[in-house]
Amino acid sequence: MTEPLTQASRGIADRRAAGQAVRSRLSRSAQGEWAARPDRPDPVALLRAQDSRRIPALVSLRYSRMRTDPFAFLRGSAAVMAGDLASIPNSGLMVQAGGDAHSANFGAFADIHGEPLFDLNDFDETLTAPFEWDLKRLAASLAVAGQVREMSDKACRALARRSAHAYRREMEQLAVVAPLDAWWSRIGLEAAIEGIGDRDIRRAERRRLHAAVAAARDAPRTLVATNTLRLPERPPAIYRLDSHEPTAHGAFADYEARLEPERAVLLARYQLRDVAFKAVGIGSVGTFCAIGLFTTADGDRLLLQLKEAQQSVLGLSSFANQGQRVVSGQRMMQAEPDVFLGWAHSEGRDFYVRQLKDSRLAVVVQRIEAAALPFHARLCGRTLARAHARSGDAALISGYLGGGDAFDEAIGRFALAYARQTQAD
Repeated sequence: MTEPLTQASRGIADRRAAGQAVRSRLSRSAQGEWAARPDRPDPVALLRAQDSRRIPALVSLRYSRMRTDPFAFLRGSAAVMAGDLASIPNSGLMVQAGGDAHSANFGAFADIHGEPLFDLNDFDETLTAPFEWDLKRLAASLAVAGQVREMSDKACRALARRSAHAYRREMEQLAVVAPLDAWWSRIGLEAAIEGIGDRDIRRAERRRLHAAVAAARDAPRTLVATNTLRLPERPPAIYRLDSHEPTAHGAFADYEARLEPERAVLLARYQLRDVAFKAVGIGSVGTFCAIGLFTTADGDRLLLQLKEAQQSVLGLSSFANQGQRVVSGQRMMQAEPDVFLGWAHSEGRDFYVRQLKDSRLAVVVQRIEAAALPFHARLCGRTLARAHARSGDAALISGYLGGGDAFDEAIGRFALAYARQTQAD
């Protein structure tokens, strides 16, 4: 491992040189190597080991979703890839890592003014780790996504290489700006869409984004008189688990008690009216996830999502509460964290709480990914660099990456090799 980062005591040139020196211990080309070791744990056994902490009735749904295709399997098997990454040499250049930075964990959300932003949006596995672990997971996910679409090996490798190139160039730029400027930098989705090369796709996605923003802005935030203050059931996505409701109510109460005073004042204007359970994503299915409907006396509503936080697949945390680990990591990595972000404990489980995301913006990003995957690969790489630069030393990392394409090529080779591993798994 390298010495602790000392950005305040060393200039940019010195830190770049220190990053370049890391290549003598781990060359950039070595980042492209992947081969399963003979004693590699069985991936199914690793997944089964996670079942004991999940709600038994939902475990089969998790595996059903993972069997859809290799990309779905990759999404649900963060523990498998984390173990693989830990088994190979790393740069020792540490950042607050997302831990599960596959391409579907990047998305859009609106800031407090309603402007759509693009950023990482899943931090369940966040922990300190070498910067390349997140980048390799992103690159591998892009290669697997390409394979699912029956793209050639060359095209799949190019997708991974594009993400690494965008990461490297963005880190290079962030290395020379003032720390405050780097910290507050954001990626507006509307401006990002202008980077789509195909004019027809660019126009179509711009129209879809404007429609989604308008719909979200005009959506009613107040319940009509006929509402019964109950969330709808939509199995298997939204359902009732009466036996677990006391745990959810206890978690929301503990969350409110732990909120910072200025946010507790705002939340105190709402009252919890109903709780329903929600099977989210793929990797999180089976963990304790719920939605809380909060309203004012006049029917103004607020939807908060309660998610169980378990130990990170990257390793042990210094936080006693895993929800606090997630909240801390998200605040460190995300350009504009949710104002209601907080953590809790109830009935032996750790949780974090956030506002329920607007699905309209999520659909826009999914369409962009489907229509312009190379553009999406670059956008994710650029976004990941910004998230890493908030905690890591951009100059140190940029010095290691260098100005040529040696690192990009290595990540492309790794991604294709690991995509084949995922197919086999």
